Amino acid sequence: MSGEPALAGSRRWLVTGGAGFIGSHLVHRLVELGQRVRVLDDLSSGQRTNLPQDACELMEGDVRDAAVVRRAMAGVELVLHQAGLGSVPRSLADPVRTMEVNARGTWTVLQAALEAGCERVVLASSSSVYGDSDELPHVEEHIGRPLSPYAASKRIAELAAEGLARGLGLSTVALRYFNVFGPRQDPGGPYAAVIPRWCAALIAGQPPEIHGDGRTTRDFTPVAAVVEANLRAALNADVPAGVVVNVGTGRETSLSELLATLRELCAEAGLPGAEVGARRSPVRANDRARSRADTTRARELLGLGSDTRDLDLVSGLRRTLEALLPAR
Repeated sequence: MSGEPALAGSRRWLVTGGAGFIGSHLVHRLVELGQRVRVLDDLSSGQRTNLPQDACELMEGDVRDAAVVRRAMAGVELVLHQAGLGSVPRSLADPVRTMEVNARGTWTVLQAALEAGCERVVLASSSSVYGDSDELPHVEEHIGRPLSPYAASKRIAELAAEGLARGLGLSTVALRYFNVFGPRQDPGGPYAAVIPRWCAALIAGQPPEIHGDGRTTRDFTPVAAVVEANLRAALNADVPAGVVVNVGTGRETSLSELLATLRELCAEAGLPGAEVGARRSPVRANDRARSRADTTRARELLGLGSDTRDLDLVSGLRRTLEALLPAR
């Protein structure tokens, strides 16, 4: 199966959380393709500056607000639901808000899409739903018990989408993201992801913090692959409604390997981080030791992986590092 997205003319899209990291990459790509794009974002973490100016419609609002979501859904054909509250540690500190935004917010979006007669909703899920499963690679049908409110909230969102697909005919696809990274990802704050946080530290010549002994692994996935997965899931009619699909590279990278690669890129760019060591701290609570996606379904249904450039770790890290460099 080809998996290449088929765009016949201009369509009307809604991207929730479209001013955020992943959402803004989706918006830029859709605008490049000549699509009509509406963004719904409360701007709690997203930025207006992330959006292509005057090329999309921005509605400020919360996905938990049913009236706002219904207005945003008016006339929409395809929905990319990216709005959510990320981070396992944040969910442990504030489980109520995590559940409210990720579970109830997703239900509100799905219900509005059903009422509006949208063709398909593609929603962002997370590899965190694999929980305490020791099976590698992670296969969509084999999940463990959730290790955090964040993981539980994403699983609830998946089940809500599947239930509406099977019971009421709303066409949904849930994409389980594996540690997405890339330009425009915020390196600051207590819940920043490891790659932008480390890039910012190395650019400043400061030691990045490693939780544990450095052998923890993740399937680090460039944002370009996530963008392609969303478009193909939305546009390929052969992708069955209610399905869940991993979006990852199928490769494990340890934190020690990640740091070594970033230091090499710093040396290549003449940055002080090339000579910086690491600062060690204890393993975080509820942190999985290893993670790697099974990509069989993504290849078969979405054609993801046919363009290896989108999945290349080093080039993705290089682009991320360059995006965080101060303007010269």
